[in-house]
Amino acid sequence: MMLSNPATKYIPFKPFERDFSERTWPTKRITHPPVWMSTDLRDGNQSLIEPMSVERKLRFFDMLLKIGFKEIEVGFPSASQTDFDFVRKLVDDNLIPDDVTIIALTQARPELIERTVESAAGAKRAMIHLYNACAPGFRRIVFNMNREQVKQVAVEGTQCVMDNMAKYPQTEWLYEYSPEVFSTTEPDFALEVCNAVTEIWKPTPQRKIIYNLPATIEATTPNMYADQIEYMHNNLNKRDSIVISLHPHNDRGTAVAAAELGLMAGADRVEGCLFGNGERTGNVDIVTLALNLYTQGIHPGLDFSDIDEVRRCVEFCNQLPVHPRHPYAGDLVFTAFSGSHQDAIKKGFAVQQADAIWEVPYLPIDPADLGRSYDAVIRVNSQSGKGGVSYLLEQEHGLALPRRLQIEFSRAIQRVTDETGREVTAADVYNIFNSEYLAQTQPWTLIKHRITGDPSAAEGQHFTIEVEFDVDGKRRALTGRGDGAISAFVDSLGEPVRIMDYHEHAIGTGTDTRAACYVEVRIGDAPTGFGVGVDRDIVTASFKAVLSALNRHIKT
Repeated sequence: MMLSNPATKYIPFKPFERDFSERTWPTKRITHPPVWMSTDLRDGNQSLIEPMSVERKLRFFDMLLKIGFKEIEVGFPSASQTDFDFVRKLVDDNLIPDDVTIIALTQARPELIERTVESAAGAKRAMIHLYNACAPGFRRIVFNMNREQVKQVAVEGTQCVMDNMAKYPQTEWLYEYSPEVFSTTEPDFALEVCNAVTEIWKPTPQRKIIYNLPATIEATTPNMYADQIEYMHNNLNKRDSIVISLHPHNDRGTAVAAAELGLMAGADRVEGCLFGNGERTGNVDIVTLALNLYTQGIHPGLDFSDIDEVRRCVEFCNQLPVHPRHPYAGDLVFTAFSGSHQDAIKKGFAVQQADAIWEVPYLPIDPADLGRSYDAVIRVNSQSGKGGVSYLLEQEHGLALPRRLQIEFSRAIQRVTDETGREVTAADVYNIFNSEYLAQTQPWTLIKHRITGDPSAAEGQHFTIEVEFDVDGKRRALTGRGDGAISAFVDSLGEPVRIMDYHEHAIGTGTDTRAACYVEVRIGDAPTGFGVGVDRDIVTASFKAVLSALNRHIKT
């Protein structure tokens, strides 16, 4: 039960004994992007209910490279064999581009440091990230250490890192140190520890050290975190040889604001995860931070031109959904349900010039810049039922449309209502859906198929399919290969089709059961679109759905 007087249990955190009057950050502006470091494969991965397999980590790593990350924290090699093997695979299989630095995290214990350095040895450029907790609560409760003992852990750990790096001179080694729980550590002590580490590493402007100053536990308002960062920025020895890095967590829900104010306060680098995954309430959301910069006319140096593909990759690898209202990337962020909002947006698009300053009401960013479109959702009138279009299709025909298909299909409903000027009935809704998706059988029509499997085949060739099509009235026999039936089928088409999302469910029960499949595809560089297939056989239904999407694309 919540206390009537929480002050008896909780006290406000004060980082400084006196007011930090030397602050200058409130008058600053962010004029260029920070250095970005993704910790999705480490901090993000360790927070998952089911950590990523090597295959999922490789897919995520490839996505991070495609987006443009140059610094990627790839694991905690001393914590698990899976992480160690993954880092070794990146190095041994030469999967790291020359301009990308991999980072491995370790605690300040000699045997863990040795294992961590060993995991990254042989990479062209690698960084070891060492941390130890410095906050008074941790000193007292967790470690039973005084200040001097905690500082010595950092100093000795740094020397141990250097000694182990020296064993592998073929790698260009970089170093990052974190006074963990910086957010609740006395600023003067955090400064003392970092300066002591500087004396050991001896950084230069050409070989800088990184100090990660994390809001490990977000304990206060973002402005106070910015004060802490500016204090370090002003007082660190050899500042020209130091990169100040931010690692805000989101315990109070203000990680994005803390990062932005921290950059104003003098930080150079931001560590976080795509869409903010991480322990407890998560790390700072790099997608939001980057696109916030973009809306202010500053290119973040990261490419989110296909935000849907990024989101689906992250959802698949993390096995966690991105909220439909998530900034910039959620399914519904460019969808207006309010009539007045729809009207204002429609009028904004009507006057917006292609090369002009963006001024569409309610939309802070052009959806097209992210590979998205404005999905105008029309509220279906009372004759269609309170649940609207999707409710009618599910109740009357057993079709449970995925959310984004609901949004896409609403446009077809809107076209009909605009053309006819009349209300739509339940029968109208199904007829429109059938015409828009199920009846899309031209120019590609599936006649028959045969699938064979070979688990011992090379990757990408586990399944072989022989398919017979009718294409514009002509019979065509094609073959394809893939890791699954659908990927083999797509391969047989010879078209630039990519499956972005897939849903299936049963319709009916017993001997009358049919399967409904919904696929969202991207063909070439065109916007994504859906196809729908229904059949007694689930595999055939999925093939029909792919052809439905392909035929719809060809006709547009």
